[in-house]
Amino acid sequence: QVQRTMQSSGHRFRDVEHHPLLAENDSYDSSSSEADMAERVWFIRDGCGMVCAIMTWLLVVYADFVVTFVMLLPSKDFWYSVINGVLFNCLAVLALSSHLRTMLTDPGAVPKGNATKEYMDNLQLKPGEVIYKCPKCCSIKPERAHHCSICKRCIRKMDHHCPWVNNCVGEKNQRFFVLFTVRENQQQHDFNLFFSVTKYVVFTECSDFSPPVTVILMIFLCLEGFLFLTFTAVMFGTQIHSICNDETEIERLKSEKPTWERRLRWEGMKSVFGGQPSLLWINPFAGFRIRQILLRSKKGGPEFSV
Repeated sequence: QVQRTMQSSGHRFRDVEHHPLLAENDSYDSSSSEADMAERVWFIRDGCGMVCAIMTWLLVVYADFVVTFVMLLPSKDFWYSVINGVLFNCLAVLALSSHLRTMLTDPGAVPKGNATKEYMDNLQLKPGEVIYKCPKCCSIKPERAHHCSICKRCIRKMDHHCPWVNNCVGEKNQRFFVLFTVRENQQQHDFNLFFSVTKYVVFTECSDFSPPVTVILMIFLCLEGFLFLTFTAVMFGTQIHSICNDETEIERLKSEKPTWERRLRWEGMKSVFGGQPSLLWINPFAGFRIRQILLRSKKGGPEFSV
């Protein structure tokens, strides 16, 4: 640890990685870099993460193709095909929308390089007060923030970095990540397994594909559904556990002693999903403002913040 003293203001910096003193709700509205971040589209340029995100979309598209063209359209029951087809495709759209919101939402990044004398003066700290700075991105670390080596930023309430959404799961996008795991786990892939089993049992309603091709497609769909069901069930359980205990996965793994006042379980849920229970809790489009994106594109196209 390196301790630096600013002679002009009396503030002390300390380069550390954990246990900062600034509260997580401290506002940095006076920073110009924060305003610049708000005007940018958040996207992580990580090769592995982009490949994983594309694979996720391809698997959802593959499931939609098999369910629609192999199982539903050849069915002799018209209303069975229509109702289940509309329901399945709506769930697929919601799943991909939740994935996009998780991937393209700023997870709560702290502005880079804000540990300057001018910035310190705007914070109006008491002389001699110790604050903590991340030595990797040269930013003041709020409480419960951790540095992500892939995003190359400090993330507020960082839970983990998920390559499948090519982003960190943090303070601002945890809700969308939970919605994504719900769609994939309890709805879409459960439908995959259900359709695959019923189609195999009722084999008289075969698709336009040959029987061997149909069986192979359904086997791959069952394997995909089982693997995603297991993965998303685990992730959904850990996320709900973290929210209810007001403890991120990093804090749990590092056994960090809480320096903050833990929220009650219900208060934690309202904090993550936003206010009192409503349909907005399960709506991945909540807060999405397409007008701002169109205005940014007219100004010269979106900028990537990372």
